[in-house]
Amino acid sequence: MTTKNRIVAAVDIGTTKVVAILGIKDEFGKLNVLGCGEAETNGVIHGSVQNVGEVARAVKMAVNRCKTSAGMQQADIKNVFVGIAGQNIRDTVYSHSKCITDGNDTNGRTIVQGDVDSLTEEVYNLSKEPGEEIIHVIPLSFHVDLTEVGLNPVGFVGRKLVGDFYVAVGKVNSVRNIRLAFEMAGFNIVKIILEPLASAEAVLTDEEKEAGVLVADIGGGTTDIAVFQDKTLAATSFVPFGGVSVTNDINSACHLIPRQAEALKLQYGYALCGKDFKKKLAVVNAFGRSTEISFADLANIINARLDEILGGIAHFIESRGYSGKLPAGVVLTGGSALMKNISQLTRFRLGVENVRIGGVRTEYLSSGGDNTQTVKYSAAVGLLIKGSEYYDRLDKMKKMAEEKRVQNPDAPSGGGKKDSTPSSDKKVEETKEKSGGFWNKIKSFANGIAKDFLTDSEGSKV
Repeated sequence: MTTKNRIVAAVDIGTTKVVAILGIKDEFGKLNVLGCGEAETNGVIHGSVQNVGEVARAVKMAVNRCKTSAGMQQADIKNVFVGIAGQNIRDTVYSHSKCITDGNDTNGRTIVQGDVDSLTEEVYNLSKEPGEEIIHVIPLSFHVDLTEVGLNPVGFVGRKLVGDFYVAVGKVNSVRNIRLAFEMAGFNIVKIILEPLASAEAVLTDEEKEAGVLVADIGGGTTDIAVFQDKTLAATSFVPFGGVSVTNDINSACHLIPRQAEALKLQYGYALCGKDFKKKLAVVNAFGRSTEISFADLANIINARLDEILGGIAHFIESRGYSGKLPAGVVLTGGSALMKNISQLTRFRLGVENVRIGGVRTEYLSSGGDNTQTVKYSAAVGLLIKGSEYYDRLDKMKKMAEEKRVQNPDAPSGGGKKDSTPSSDKKVEETKEKSGGFWNKIKSFANGIAKDFLTDSEGSKV
């Protein structure tokens, strides 16, 4: 089955809700969203799964609603791509090298893709600490001997290959709880994907990534941050506040229940106070009585919390050395990015001229889509995009491996390359043990592809 007729499923676990989404590529290679479903959950605190049973219930409900939305109630959806939020991630830049020699020849040789793959693979084992699990290893640049060669060293001749890598490391407990919740719900996780990376993939243009840009996904419980420079992910972080924090502030200040506070925020909320806001009143029926709240008071409540969120982003920009290095500015996405006047507040608070609200790029979606909805669900669509790309690469690597076997029928499976496809039952069992049974779950897709091939374009391990 190729990606063009394979249904891709992704699940975004948020603080307030779980979103499930199904998609398939059309004949032009564009992603067609088949359906979307969501379910409220109380099992996630600031983006971290705490109540496994509650999240499992919400995941199952969201997927069922998604299948209903797509008219696929009887579809057997088992394999899903899942996001992990930035607050569960520690990022670092790691440098690693290897000698490029053939036997006793110390003069070096031509670098091949296998050298890049093995160098990336070694980083997974060298850079993690106890209690952590590596989520992504993304090449930032390569040097061959003393010459910088950018992101593609293949074809250069040298004796030493050096790579600088962005490494995203997740907490083992956070990853474990995610896996347990999906196992309890009856789903197999094909791959866990960093959500800031997914959101950025959905909303950023190639030009923005090349120039230097920051994307902030303002979700319910947290705000995930990602910076791209020279077309690659350079850093991620988070602010421990989101739309729920704004709602809670309104709830506390105006003595409402959360549902009423949320409705008030969505209907009458502004990030900045207008000149005539003191004269405008919003009327809320609460506890059998009508409560009048001025637009000015509501805007001031919202402004205070958003100022704190943007202050966290400003601190990140300054502390990481990105001040003046983001020509493409800031792109806001996520449900809370739809707050009225938030672009103006962001320009003022961060001191950047280029600020836009980012919906999913139209070239990704064959059906177009309402921009408001694509802003709200950018992370979920981004996971879908990354999942589709993953299957594309898997199909490509499978085809390459099959062609290699045809050309060299007597050669061992994998051509004798280290970490290649297991050629004995013993190696298969070893691979299963190392992956916690995961290989067995996706072997119908991989069909024995070498472990080297199970790496995405950013170097993310399955």
